[in-house]
Amino acid sequence: MTASTPTLVIGSKEGSSWSLRPWLLLKQTGIGFDEILITLRTPNTAAQIARYSPSGAVPVLHHKGRIIWDSMAIAEYVNEQWPGRGIWPADEEARAHARCAAAEMHSSFREMRYGLPMEFSKRHLDADLNDQAKADIRRVVQILGEARRRFGAGGPFLYGAFSNADAMYAPVASRFTSFDVKLSDYGDDGRVEAWRAMMMELPHMKDWGTAAKAENMPRWRP
Repeated sequence: MTASTPTLVIGSKEGSSWSLRPWLLLKQTGIGFDEILITLRTPNTAAQIARYSPSGAVPVLHHKGRIIWDSMAIAEYVNEQWPGRGIWPADEEARAHARCAAAEMHSSFREMRYGLPMEFSKRHLDADLNDQAKADIRRVVQILGEARRRFGAGGPFLYGAFSNADAMYAPVASRFTSFDVKLSDYGDDGRVEAWRAMMMELPHMKDWGTAAKAENMPRWRP
């Protein structure tokens, strides 16, 4: 690792949803970085992560002798270190909404995560959704639909141009894809489905998916 080039330490691409978020953010905004990938769920995983992360979790960013852990903290650090890269929307109202949307993704939707675990390269999986998981999906559809309706006129992303909000919800696009979630059943008028399809076709998302498939990981959860 060099002091000037950030190094992002991530977990297995098939299932590490939190790792995908800052990885995609850096890729989409053109910020060069070195990558260290740690295979998750092995006897050596904890020891490997402990070499880089004080929290014992990934992702973690190393830059200029600093250690930044947690996906949201990484995004805010990147926003300060590389201004003008569109980490957040330029419009003040859109930026406030995007920060709220990203923060809610960061702190909520526990049952949806369990019911739709990220299995990035897999398709046509059977979902196990309780009532709260379904409520979580409805809320996600509400947030993303509102973003597209109110602020998305300038492009295909949630707030027109790519921002950290898209990175934060990128694993959700993957979950909805892997489990064939019919978003119209959760109140989508087509806007969220269009965003999901677009996100999965991004070159960097496809690159992540190719690497995830090559890991040949078993199902993360029965």
